[in-house]
Amino acid sequence: MEAWWEESFFSYIYPTMNVHKSLLILCLGTLSLPVAAQKKIERSEVSRIIRTLAADDMEGRKAGTAGSERAAAFISKEFAKAGLQPLPGAANYRQEFSRYNATATATALQINGNTVPAEGNIIAYSKDSVISWNADSRIAITRISATDDFQARLRQLRKETRNTLVWVDAAHKELFTKMNARPRKTWLQEEGNAASLILVLQPADITQIDNWSLSLQCRTGSERLTNVTGMIKGAVHPDEYVIFSAHYDHLGIIKPSAELDSIANGADDDASGTTAVMLLAKYYSKKKPARSLLFVAFTAEEIDGAGSRYFSQQLDPEKIVAMFNIEMIGKQSKFGGNSAFITGFERSDLGPILQRNLQNTNFRFHPDPYPDQNLFYRSDNATLAALGVPAHTISTTQIDKDKLYHSVDDEWETLDAENIRSIIEAIAWSARSIVDGKDTPSRIPPLNK
Repeated sequence: MEAWWEESFFSYIYPTMNVHKSLLILCLGTLSLPVAAQKKIERSEVSRIIRTLAADDMEGRKAGTAGSERAAAFISKEFAKAGLQPLPGAANYRQEFSRYNATATATALQINGNTVPAEGNIIAYSKDSVISWNADSRIAITRISATDDFQARLRQLRKETRNTLVWVDAAHKELFTKMNARPRKTWLQEEGNAASLILVLQPADITQIDNWSLSLQCRTGSERLTNVTGMIKGAVHPDEYVIFSAHYDHLGIIKPSAELDSIANGADDDASGTTAVMLLAKYYSKKKPARSLLFVAFTAEEIDGAGSRYFSQQLDPEKIVAMFNIEMIGKQSKFGGNSAFITGFERSDLGPILQRNLQNTNFRFHPDPYPDQNLFYRSDNATLAALGVPAHTISTTQIDKDKLYHSVDDEWETLDAENIRSIIEAIAWSARSIVDGKDTPSRIPPLNK
């Protein structure tokens, strides 16, 4: 099968000229993406979709709210317009699931026979209203050590099917405290996993734990959430999947600004990435990809990544060839125009493959310039990456100095529509050898328990 991107645009533009093709590619490509990739992503469509998702009537798209539901309905309609199929076994584009929340109302903690303050030192993920554990209980016990990546380990532990107590090293106190400081003081767990997961911050002055006991009372509830998913079935390798994803949720209604605006519109975070997913769906729907393409708009990334975790549990990770997660592409990166960075660049050869496919253009993918921000495990690629999938996030955010991040001022007017359009085109063009089955990125070493 001839790859669909190998369009012979030379004979169309220069029908009477005898020009060496490679020279022409070099001359034209260094100015922009090849003609076959140009004018496929329309700037007007970028504007239309982001303006809709980031409008005030979406109320910040917080997971589980009416605004989030309106956003899911809009994305579903766009997937239908693009001609996507529902995922196998699904009746429509909505992937619904339940989450349970647990708010601790009373706690007691003893270590080595001494009472230890429980307030602020315990995080509970549980459906049980009462928990009473001690050193003799039949539960799993593990640690998050000082050298562990806290967020990565937590994502991994949230998949546990056994009741588990986790001692968290005091080195993680700052992040642990931030999690406990969330106003809602609620922690969530998906339907289908009855296990309780209790995290306890170990006091810095206790180096050895000989015995312990924990009592916890919780007020529980549940809510329904929705991912939006669609696919294009592969013509040659239908059981091999390439995922294009972003999260459509944001913070919702937050503390008002001085101008009394209280809607966190989330234009860059992540209406920009969600727009890319919808326009890539439209772009690829006109082609015949060799591998099956999955397009996913996740919910609840801003809470705890529950949408991507649930989605990941429905798939065999061995069948997923690559994941392009797209997050905050609304502004130029620190490398300037015609550029973006890839989180976890060094963990697989996905980045080099993409760059090789762009070698005759002036667009460049760079390694993540913010390693201290731990962005690789802060977005929806993390769950599949932990399972060995070459799952990476593409972004341009200057996260170290973006004053609009997670504020009510992250609105459409602050974004660069041309930057967004060019990045979507670059993703479409650079992914072509993976979509067509010619390249298979190396796997990421799975996280060990």
